Amino acid sequence: MFKNTMKTGVLLAGLGGLIVAVAGILGGGSSGSLILGLVMALLMVGGSYWFSDKLALKSAKARVISEAEAPEFYGMIRRLAERADMPMPTVAISPNAQPNAFATGRGPKHAVVCATQGLLETLTRDEVEGVMAHEMMHVKHRDILIGSVAATIATAISFMAQMAMFSSMFGGRDRRNNNVFGMLALSLLAPIAASIIQMAVSRSREFEADRGAAELLGSGESLAVALEKIELIAAQRPMAVAPAQAQAYIHNPLAEARSSRSGGPNLAKLFSTHPDTDERIRRLRAM
Repeated sequence: MFKNTMKTGVLLAGLGGLIVAVAGILGGGSSGSLILGLVMALLMVGGSYWFSDKLALKSAKARVISEAEAPEFYGMIRRLAERADMPMPTVAISPNAQPNAFATGRGPKHAVVCATQGLLETLTRDEVEGVMAHEMMHVKHRDILIGSVAATIATAISFMAQMAMFSSMFGGRDRRNNNVFGMLALSLLAPIAASIIQMAVSRSREFEADRGAAELLGSGESLAVALEKIELIAAQRPMAVAPAQAQAYIHNPLAEARSSRSGGPNLAKLFSTHPDTDERIRRLRAM
């Protein structure tokens, strides 16, 4: 737990340092560009965070259920909440055939956990419990908030980088002493660096939710088996989900089937919201 928490803190600090550096280069050390970028990012991401539950449910075409509608599943969530000493979240089911699940909401008191119909029909009870324990840990660890903070900073950096590009191209003669090529490089590289760090934060939180689920249940085996099944079936049952919502799921619903298990270098992994499934399974079984 400490290792993953420290990693998340270091990554967020790296994003913070990057935004300050970009602001300093763009604004000549002034705070004006930094403040403007943050304001724009807060406006863009803040609304998504505040209404994250409604947006996620709409994207998944999910509906909130009562205990009478799905007593076994609802009761499972209640028992997990009691075991984790958490408030009972809102429970929802999505009609999607792909086995998957997500958690969303502003915090433990305003949380929603949702399973797809495919998850409930394809996995065993213990495997579903492993998946939902993972989602409950996202709620307990306030990962929606952490992800929103990372997204806000990354969005601000991208906005400021665009300002740098336009400034270097159309700044006029009074900007002739500026390094145009340096500013263009900044406008291209800063958003890429921010995105890489943001995705690393997301992957770190997935590992931490896996660990928390294994501790809550006393074993990581049920979640490990569930991830194996989801990995095999997900690509065969595509799901129409907004890309912005994909990172909320336990398995990226938009991911294609793996073409190789070579484990070699893969730059695409740097921009992945989820860790490699094999690595998640290995860590769970090592517990």
